[in-house]
Amino acid sequence: MFGIGGGELVFILFIVLMLFGSDKVPEIARTMGKAMAQLKNATNDIKSEIHKGAEANGFDAKSLTDITGNINAEINNAKTNILGDTNTLLGDTTNEIDKVKEDIDSISGPVKRQR
Repeated sequence: MFGIGGGELVFILFIVLMLFGSDKVPEIARTMGKAMAQLKNATNDIKSEIHKGAEANGFDAKSLTDITGNINAEINNAKTNILGDTNTLLGDTTNEIDKVKEDIDSISGPVKRQR
């Protein structure tokens, strides 16, 4: 639950009890429960409105899933193409750099330090 362990939850409840007192804690819990229920209802209303709007425009859950799957497949294809081209480009660039290094070494020969 929100990444909070049992000991941390007990500590938080202890602090709330110390701050607000035993007579206010049930009222706070009841208010929090009502707020969570309203939030859940609002979320469900938004979801149902989205589904109604999609159905009114000719989309059903299966077609939305198909569209999402097609979009994900195209994104994966694009990633594969881009990464494949990048690897090829990097390989070509590395080969060219090696050729230039060899040319420079053949022209200059070994360089000796002068003291």
